[in-house]
Amino acid sequence: MTKRMKAAERRASIMAVAKVLFADKGYHGVSVDELARRVGVSPAVLYQHFGSKEELYEAVVDGLSASRETYIEAALDGPDDFPSVLRRITRVSVEHIAADPDLFRMELQASLESAETARRFFHSRWQSIADYIEYSLRELALEKGVRVINERVAALMFIGLMREAVYDKCILDAERYEAFTLDELTRQLIDLFLHAIDYRPAKTG
Repeated sequence: MTKRMKAAERRASIMAVAKVLFADKGYHGVSVDELARRVGVSPAVLYQHFGSKEELYEAVVDGLSASRETYIEAALDGPDDFPSVLRRITRVSVEHIAADPDLFRMELQASLESAETARRFFHSRWQSIADYIEYSLRELALEKGVRVINERVAALMFIGLMREAVYDKCILDAERYEAFTLDELTRQLIDLFLHAIDYRPAKTG
């Protein structure tokens, strides 16, 4: 006799399957019938847990918000110089992607399907890093800690580097970068970014 799932277990199993399907096909490429079939339930049962496909998608996307909550902890957990904080908050994002790449694949799908959803992904995963870079470079430029640059363009450059790194390592599994772990690739890209902005540590003593 098959054990009947509790409501919370059924909901979790639906979300797990939905995340994979949305990552593979995008929101518009997945039907409720396909979702129900892959979970092994009828559409009626699926609707008992989620009122619509949109509600199910929203529930899966909300799973990304947990990473944003850890940025503040990472920023405060160690030295407060710009490179140290940047490395820690970047590691939070990169490790979160590596642990659950399907959410990153959903982010890539959203960039083609829905500008609003893509903005939500950016806000949850990348906005804190971009804001930190912009604010810090503005302050550092006044202190002659970096050369005068457009801090918003610099933040865009950094986010582009990190997105490409996780895409190549977590999605493509690109052979040309197989000699690097994701952590090593991330560290080297951060070093290149710091060199590009001509970061100069504050003199002490």
